[in-house]
Amino acid sequence: MKKIQVTEPFLPPKEEYEKYLDGIWERNWLTNMGPLSLQLEERLKDYLGVNYVQFVANGTLGLQLAVKALGLKGEIVTTPFSYVATTSSIVWEGCEPVFADIDPNSLNIDPKKIENAISARTTAILATHVFGNPCDIDAIDNIAKKHHLKVIYDAAHCFGTMYEDKSVFCFGDISIASFHATKTFHTIEGGAVMSQDQALNEKIYHMKNFGHSGPGNFVELGINGKNSEFHAAMGLANLPYIADILEKRKSDSALYIEHLPKENIDYQVINAKAKHNFSYFPVIWHSAEVCQMITQALGAQGIYPRKYFHPSLSTLSYVEQMKCPISDDIANRILCLPLYYNLQVTEIKQITKIIKQTLKKAAQ
Repeated sequence: MKKIQVTEPFLPPKEEYEKYLDGIWERNWLTNMGPLSLQLEERLKDYLGVNYVQFVANGTLGLQLAVKALGLKGEIVTTPFSYVATTSSIVWEGCEPVFADIDPNSLNIDPKKIENAISARTTAILATHVFGNPCDIDAIDNIAKKHHLKVIYDAAHCFGTMYEDKSVFCFGDISIASFHATKTFHTIEGGAVMSQDQALNEKIYHMKNFGHSGPGNFVELGINGKNSEFHAAMGLANLPYIADILEKRKSDSALYIEHLPKENIDYQVINAKAKHNFSYFPVIWHSAEVCQMITQALGAQGIYPRKYFHPSLSTLSYVEQMKCPISDDIANRILCLPLYYNLQVTEIKQITKIIKQTLKKAAQ
């Protein structure tokens, strides 16, 4: 029985990747911001329409660099509904996460609750565009200006997402992307730190390379955040296919909606100012019990959705426990169904058939 995972990496034709490998062998330049890494940064700047891109080892490291580059201390207001890296990066950099609950429709941090979470010790807002759905960027920007706060967007899921006809990566002081193998666009492992500010970009550039500004000269406290030529090669080989990848995810999402029941399930509400990238297909069930039944029924047939995001980050052992009832509730009822480039129409119909059968049993 073929297993259907929640996601599966896209791979370009092998020979197209190998063309880049031939050049790596000829140059014998494997890492340390080689020509392919620099080429990928330029291609991404053009494709995304952002001023500056720093290609880094992974998205989590990008978040850590963002917190460090902005000199953040004290408290950072953030979302409890995201992947654990959003919170762990704050704690790792010696700051304290303060959670503001989410909007039950967008699944993003609720701007009205950000205001209540701000204190004299707050230095920034770190918000996630959950499943590639842009936050209420205008409201967050207004709050940040009012309270003199920095804004970091965890835009790990957002490759291809637009907001007001611009890449969502153009907003905030810093946005980060994940290029992990499971993402819409990937470099096997990798990520990017993006900003519109030249001085900030230069700081991040130095910080990701030990603080080097030349042989024997160090201008920043730095770490090794660079990525390799092999990873950049995969990004360059994948980028020409991104339009097809995004269109396939869009059509598959529409197919799910067509074949799933019209009642007793809810979907994430996408920001009206956005062009969505369909990075995931989350479904919110009407009870945690039904969610568990569907997970078990699909698993019995070798189909493995995932409970993104569970648990609510406000319940982590290394943070101060805070009440976020909406996030807690959604985390217990949400399930991301399989969605990837090679997923077949017959497989989507099989998944939806099992779901309908399970819901029918649950109603009896």
